Amino acid sequence: MAWRSVGASNQDLIRQLKEYGVIGSDAVAKAMIDTDRKHYSPRNPYMDAPQPIGGGVTISAPHMHAFALEYLRDHLKPGAHVLDVGSGSGYLTACFYRYIKAMGEIADTCIVGIEHQASLVAMSKANLNSDDRSMLDSGTLKIVQGDGRKGYPAHAPYNAIHVGAAAPDTPTELINQLANGGRLIVPVGPEGGSQYMQQYDKDKNGKVEMTRLMGVMYVPLTDLRS
Repeated sequence: MAWRSVGASNQDLIRQLKEYGVIGSDAVAKAMIDTDRKHYSPRNPYMDAPQPIGGGVTISAPHMHAFALEYLRDHLKPGAHVLDVGSGSGYLTACFYRYIKAMGEIADTCIVGIEHQASLVAMSKANLNSDDRSMLDSGTLKIVQGDGRKGYPAHAPYNAIHVGAAAPDTPTELINQLANGGRLIVPVGPEGGSQYMQQYDKDKNGKVEMTRLMGVMYVPLTDLRS
């Protein structure tokens, strides 16, 4: 099972995830190989399990990041606007950047990671700069502080939205910021209760369809006060 694997290196971890069928595309594998988890996870970067990163939060298991990239990859294209809510370490935000950059020109692309803790914002920027300073310097990738439950209207609408913490119920505000033709994936459910990764697709006319993907267990989506 993929979530019990441990890689000897970042490349070995991604190889295993591909062999287990968690990663189904070469483009996702390349984005994850090029984004070495050692820059984002100080403990056990190549173990396929959540790891603490400080601030009372964790970096998700690699297989969950792989699933996120696979579910969103058709919406990750040059010129896309992408929102990563609860961006934490900055790892998946960097993967989004590299996935799109591999396709070509990204001048009109906007990738935003939003995190409510100032310490995590600072840490994720340091992680990204340790990995490759050009990501933040380009202006294409931004890390901002804010309440991710409210999205980030400044760069809406978004073609792809990923949420890294559980919403207690339907995340209406994020759905409102989804572009026609866009996709949102978000864990939904109460803390300590039944949670499911849910996919929301908005068609060209603005109609939204929800698909339940899998059972998950995430920390709740909060701000500093709740």
